[in-house]
Amino acid sequence: MAYKITDECVACGSCVPECPVEAIEEGDPIYTIDAEKCTDCGACADVCPSEAIVSE
Repeated sequence: MAYKITDECVACGSCVPECPVEAIEEGDPIYTIDAEKCTDCGACADVCPSEAIVSE
């Protein structure tokens, strides 16, 4: 099950370098996670300051 970025995202970018499979991209206005690439590791959720990344 992939992770998802909610509307709580403040587009700080702290999650991007944490993703080992480069599944996170800058969106408009919030970042997005490609569910096809996401390996459900949770590294992005661990560093999110606004707790905007949740498991689907």
